[in-house]
Amino acid sequence: MGATPTIFNIQRFSTHDGPGIRTTVFFKGCPLRCAWCHNPESQSYAPELLVDSSRCAGCGMCIDACPEGAIALDDGGRARLDRDRCRACGECVDLCAQGCREVAGEPAAEPRELVEQLLRDRSFFERSGGGVTLSGGECLAQEEGYLAELCSRLHARGIRVAIDTCGDVPWERIERLLPDVDLWLYDIKAADDVLHRRLTGSSNMRIWDNLGHLARSGAAVRVRMPLVSPVNDDMACIDATIRLLLERVGTVPVSLLPYHAAGNGKYRRLDRVPREDFRVPADDELASIRDRFLDAGFSDVEIGG
Repeated sequence: MGATPTIFNIQRFSTHDGPGIRTTVFFKGCPLRCAWCHNPESQSYAPELLVDSSRCAGCGMCIDACPEGAIALDDGGRARLDRDRCRACGECVDLCAQGCREVAGEPAAEPRELVEQLLRDRSFFERSGGGVTLSGGECLAQEEGYLAELCSRLHARGIRVAIDTCGDVPWERIERLLPDVDLWLYDIKAADDVLHRRLTGSSNMRIWDNLGHLARSGAAVRVRMPLVSPVNDDMACIDATIRLLLERVGTVPVSLLPYHAAGNGKYRRLDRVPREDFRVPADDELASIRDRFLDAGFSDVEIGG
């Protein structure tokens, strides 16, 4: 097994990452750069420092604590971070009386230890038909041996495993996990490759190929499509997606995920600029898109989830 992956959150009692009550493990690092990503701290594989400068009192404690000399007061008396020098060591976090600072990302526990942590919620899984979901970032872009051992150990303990993936990984990584994964939550952004490259920075060719391989393997798949207005929710985009799904996998279950701007504050805490030109599709637009799928023969189409 190679390098230990980085985890930035473990969310318990989740009801949005598969059936029943679930515990979702969020791995840090993703091959895509989706323009609407609501967890921008999930994109880099390395730990990062999030800073809410609006709450800074200018006490300067963080300046003295930083071993890299990466913090200084700006002209307004607030601490500013030089991200080129910051190593996200966290030395400044506990000293901040205003709670302005946090590190996103820490090394994952070894698979055996992580499984024992996740098993604390076994009773909730059993009562609700839930389990563990591995998400991200992109969990399949992490160290392959680690993921395989984690899934195998969970399955051996009778825990249902779901994988939430963008699919932009070598097929062999997916194939290796097939025996120990009960459900694949497979994200589709756009059918058109040019549009996909513009929205995510990457081609969708491998994503669609892998989805076809999954369908032919007999795996349980639920396709999840974020709907972001005005970039991928027009009927031309929707119809193209429907056609490609019918061609590659048939009438699989589909979740339509309306865009939300809840992650915009995180961009600012990472000294990045969020997109302000996206909006949530209106309820009637969402209903029309759902009807489009139903009319094409898809029987399980939900909004949200």
